[in-house]
Amino acid sequence: MAIAYPEAPDDDADLSEINTTPLVDVMLVLLIIFLITIPVINTSVAVRLPRQASTLQQIQPETVVLSVDAAGAIYWFDARLSGAQSLGEKLKAIAAQTPQPEVHIRGDARADFEAVARVLAAAQQAGIARIGFVTEEPDHGH
Repeated sequence: MAIAYPEAPDDDADLSEINTTPLVDVMLVLLIIFLITIPVINTSVAVRLPRQASTLQQIQPETVVLSVDAAGAIYWFDARLSGAQSLGEKLKAIAAQTPQPEVHIRGDARADFEAVARVLAAAQQAGIARIGFVTEEPDHGH
């Protein structure tokens, strides 16, 4: 008389499937690290903005960004302007557009107020209706 033993479960079936959970975990961690470490660069003109509490606004694609660096030089987006006459011509062309774009002025905190005031006056003379100043949030810990 023969004794029948139950068959052992087939372990090969379990080993044929690859566990992808650790791979997905590692990929998600890498994705988060890359998202945090990628610097976001708005413009290439280096200016130190004054610190002022403000509400967050999204810059629209039609927004014109004027920068005034510490030496008083004026930039149209990233291109340096030769003088007040070229600034006035560009602003008049913008003022004629419908709808009129908003002008954002990025004035360096170290710049003389006179340089920023010249840009503001040129925008007003050209007929720009919406002018804003770009600032940074103040340090609350200091």
